[in-house]
Amino acid sequence: MKSRFYIWLSLVAGLLATSCNDAFMDRQPHTEIGADSYFNTEEDLKMYCYGLINTPGYNYTADAGTDDQATTDNVEVKNIMTSANPTSVTISAGWSWERLYNINFFLERCEKAVVPSDVLAHYQGIARYYRAAFYMDMVKRFSDVPWYDKTLTTDDQDLYKGRDKREDVVTKIFEDYQFAAEHVKTGQPKGTIDKWIVLATMARHALYEGTYRKYHEELNLQNTADIYLRIAVDAASQIMEEGGFSLYNTGNPESDYSTLFNSLDLTTNPEIIQAHYYEKATASNGFWAYMFGNYIPCPTKDLVQAYLMSDGSYYSAQPGYETKQFVEEFQNRDPRMSQTLAYPGWELVNTMTYAPGAGIYVQNLNKNFSGYHQIKGFINNKDQDYYYSIDYPVIRYAEVLLTYAEARAELNELTQSDLDNTINLIRDRAGMPHMLLSPQADPALQEAFPGVSPLLLEIRRERRVELVFEGFRFDDLMRWKAGKLLEKEPEGLYFPGLGKYDLTGDGIEDIYLIPSDANIPAEADKETNSLGEKLVYYRTGSIDDVNATVYLREGTKGNILTIKDMGTFQEPKYYYRPVPKHEMDLNPNLGPQLFGWE
Repeated sequence: MKSRFYIWLSLVAGLLATSCNDAFMDRQPHTEIGADSYFNTEEDLKMYCYGLINTPGYNYTADAGTDDQATTDNVEVKNIMTSANPTSVTISAGWSWERLYNINFFLERCEKAVVPSDVLAHYQGIARYYRAAFYMDMVKRFSDVPWYDKTLTTDDQDLYKGRDKREDVVTKIFEDYQFAAEHVKTGQPKGTIDKWIVLATMARHALYEGTYRKYHEELNLQNTADIYLRIAVDAASQIMEEGGFSLYNTGNPESDYSTLFNSLDLTTNPEIIQAHYYEKATASNGFWAYMFGNYIPCPTKDLVQAYLMSDGSYYSAQPGYETKQFVEEFQNRDPRMSQTLAYPGWELVNTMTYAPGAGIYVQNLNKNFSGYHQIKGFINNKDQDYYYSIDYPVIRYAEVLLTYAEARAELNELTQSDLDNTINLIRDRAGMPHMLLSPQADPALQEAFPGVSPLLLEIRRERRVELVFEGFRFDDLMRWKAGKLLEKEPEGLYFPGLGKYDLTGDGIEDIYLIPSDANIPAEADKETNSLGEKLVYYRTGSIDDVNATVYLREGTKGNILTIKDMGTFQEPKYYYRPVPKHEMDLNPNLGPQLFGWE
């Protein structure tokens, strides 16, 4: 049975009641919970910490706007890159401190509880874990931010303090993580914070900060990068040695990977370090038809070309790989590719709002602009009780293994044994050949990441394909200082010219590309294929052609284009966000803005 801990959360909703305004000076005191009579027992501490839970919910569009996932949605980085003059007036999100107030409120009062010291330290550790994670998100966005380890009153002078340096804030962050790692207990109820979640998040953020400092010379912190890479190694190593986790692997490389993302019950899955657990009757996951029914998201050809061949060779080593068509692209590839993207011959069952309906899937190029369709995380089952009850994996053991391998490689300490105990276990699950310590360089990856060693390139590839659509890609590109890759317009399927094309792999044509100035025949006049099914017609032209319904790079041939212009990624400016102008007006000490923002 899944844990029913989230039912208890309704009992403590009032504990965290605050003003709707996020500014510190508008914060209301927590008189609603009677602070003087609360925080006395372990149950009090537990219930308050349950109220702080913010486990990410069902979301497989978190990579939208990256080189993995094109989108027509209003993604912040895309809006910034295409804007004529983004400023602190137009970029105003993220400066929200309510959560920190609630965390510090607890830490200031929890010591009055009459509980054993280890119990108190456990709950203090949970709160400090939350504070560290909160501040890491703030640092990733703003770099320098004011550090507060207390709640503020309206007459507190620290309301108007300036920002603390990134290096000082990050030091405090990892002090919090270290305390949490030492004191948060194991064996906690499913869905709550335990020692392994703390260590996994600590490793994730240490890898981020270590690599960010290494590659971002504008910070002038390169000489401290190894400190955080070492923390990442140590935290991941502790999980690997003591946590008892393992990759989910039943010996079915064609399905084991996808099972992680369409499981009704992840509570006993050995790979899951943290998950969001759902049951429709009590806590629905909010699953909806975004993958099959509207314009977002659209996986990219760049992602498709990142997957290896099934023999471990590079896709870019295949003759004419740039002009391979959809059916051929999926032949003899890493099995994770067909568990992530709809492949030729895939059958759609759960149509929801997808107009073409159920059956062997044929792309709707008027909707799914790239021609590639995501199935990772899509619940292809019409039973509402089923798809609303699918659990969402938040932290997987696979990520920990990838973190360990990358951090060791960045420290120039990675061995073949390390690879065999990390990435090659992941490859074993997928039925893929092992990675070697001295791989041949892939020219396509060398072009994308100039100056990076072939070993690190392959580790980055493995991370990309294993964790795709789980919300890592944007942060990865930012920490590797690879923002320029976002300038490349996302592309889709390749078509060598006008005419009829098979998209299901049965050798029978499914669609018909016609010139943009031609008329699509009436339904009764459309050609039928040998199966007796009407061909789907598309008017084909350049992206500026108002009559076209499918845009190709060269008008009547080439890769599908999903957007005309991704804009310009200004370095280093766009790796950061400005403090919103209205906050600067309230507290001028927050200035000046960093890295050219106004």
